[in-house]
Amino acid sequence: MSALERLEERHGEALPRPDVEPTAASVVEAELAELPAKGTARLRPLLALAPYVARYRGRALLALVALTVAALTTLLVPVAVRRMIDFGFTPRGIAMINSYFSVMIAVVAVLAIASASRYYLVMTIGERIVADLRRDVFAHLLSLSPVFFDSARSGELISRLTADTTQIKSAVGASVSIALRNLMLFIGATAMMVITSPRLSGLVLLAIPLIVLPLVAFGRWVRRLSRNAQDTLADASAYASELVGAMRTVQAYTGERLADARFSGEVEQAYEAARTSTRARAVLTAIIIFIVFTSVVFILWIGSRDVLTGTITPGRLGQFVLYAAFAAAGLGQLSEVWGEVSAASGAAERLFEILAVKPEITPPTSPRALPRPARGDVSFDDVSFAYPSRPSVPAIEGVSFSVRPGEKVAIVGPSGAGKSTLFHLLLRFYDPARGAISFDGVPIKSADPKLVRAHIALVPQDSVVFAASARDNIRFGRPEASDAEVERAADLAHATEFIRRLPAGFEAPLGERGVTLSGGQRQRIAIARAILRDAPLLLLDEATSSLDAESETLVQTALEELMRHRTTLVIAHRLATVLSCDRILVLDQGRIVEQGTHTSLVAASGLYARLARLQFEGV
Repeated sequence: MSALERLEERHGEALPRPDVEPTAASVVEAELAELPAKGTARLRPLLALAPYVARYRGRALLALVALTVAALTTLLVPVAVRRMIDFGFTPRGIAMINSYFSVMIAVVAVLAIASASRYYLVMTIGERIVADLRRDVFAHLLSLSPVFFDSARSGELISRLTADTTQIKSAVGASVSIALRNLMLFIGATAMMVITSPRLSGLVLLAIPLIVLPLVAFGRWVRRLSRNAQDTLADASAYASELVGAMRTVQAYTGERLADARFSGEVEQAYEAARTSTRARAVLTAIIIFIVFTSVVFILWIGSRDVLTGTITPGRLGQFVLYAAFAAAGLGQLSEVWGEVSAASGAAERLFEILAVKPEITPPTSPRALPRPARGDVSFDDVSFAYPSRPSVPAIEGVSFSVRPGEKVAIVGPSGAGKSTLFHLLLRFYDPARGAISFDGVPIKSADPKLVRAHIALVPQDSVVFAASARDNIRFGRPEASDAEVERAADLAHATEFIRRLPAGFEAPLGERGVTLSGGQRQRIAIARAILRDAPLLLLDEATSSLDAESETLVQTALEELMRHRTTLVIAHRLATVLSCDRILVLDQGRIVEQGTHTSLVAASGLYARLARLQFEGV
């Protein structure tokens, strides 16, 4: 599907094809019909930035003052030119010329200082606003529930945080400043034109509707095309991010050519969308410039005839022409800036779409406190749940069990039985459709989810290692921990030996996703992180799955010492892990079908006995 076809699909209407040059008439006719109902709709996303601007109202006011001074000093230049032409060519002309040139130099100096001040203030405000916006969007992403990320593409989210905010920075910083400057210049120059020659000004004002209507009509069209260009670029970024993260798999399957071809297609679509957007802005600019300067030439022709008839002096005509040029230049630049502002409006719209998403999991209005100290008592009461992506397929159904403080319970079952889902619900990544889950006697839906999670340590099957140092990766479990506590946790996880062998030891960067480590080493970093957290409830999801026999023995010893003092739920397939647990829950198709000890379950000759033969004993 082409870029324009995607845009047509989004908006439900046909747009000009890339190979057909859009005409002003076709665009204006289509857009003008909607102007009364949608006067400011195209700029509404940018207007939503007003609270961010208000935080820096002092600097914004100074920038406005500098902008006003720059505009006023610019408007003084034609007056000096008029007086120099009308009175400079006389017996006292040299003195007059010298004085007027001195005044013009002083005016230019003030203009330079005011312009530099305006640029600095406006650009720093733009940078500050974009930094605040990026921080707010990222903080909001952190607050969203996993259900949002189940369907979102990480590359597209990154594109919104980077490319879209950069587009907004350009508009809020340079473009808005230029627009305000040219708007003030246009208004001031127009007023001075009326004062200089009302007759010629009337002719100029007749041309303004011819300029403004295409400007406004094209703006909405340009914004939609710009948003489509940003969307297609985000698609390409998302695919590139996915491929970079799976580069070893791509190369192992010799999929470089296929990946390159698909990415080239994504980039080509992004290029076509950007080219279409740029073409629209170029057409808009060409139309406006042609209309503006044709009007100026026409007015100059009329004014020259008035000079010959004595209706106006040469200096006054020169003053009028300069003001007309200022007004024309201001309006012409407004056409270019309008395209940039429209593009930024599309970017802002994409960002505020993220900010408008509400978290599925939120704290109650009056959250209940958890008992102190926490005991680690867990209870599931008739819990049923289906993932939002598969609402008709129950992940777990009618699950009930309790875990006493300090008890070790293993959860086993075939793939897809719902084992990891129990962890997701206990961490309150999702809420069950039916039933209740309690921690220390408090239903977790009535407590602050962050407080519940603060009492849980998790070691997932796919260990997460950040692009940071080994020390910072372990300290993620408890940010306030001392260096000594971090190193002790590494000792208990038997990670110290390989960490010390790294070039910078505990300060060595581990690379994105821990690419510099083996699977077993990444797992031990994750275990050290959980040890450091020192939570009353420990969740182990195949915590030893990536370890070799020697490492597993070492880590199993550390985990047994860790589990002795806290409630532990273990998802496991390995016999050594299951045998050390007090009780075993057997899940199948989302239901608990058996529970008991290893000995009793083997004797029952049910599902667990079959899994033990197939997975534990290799029979």
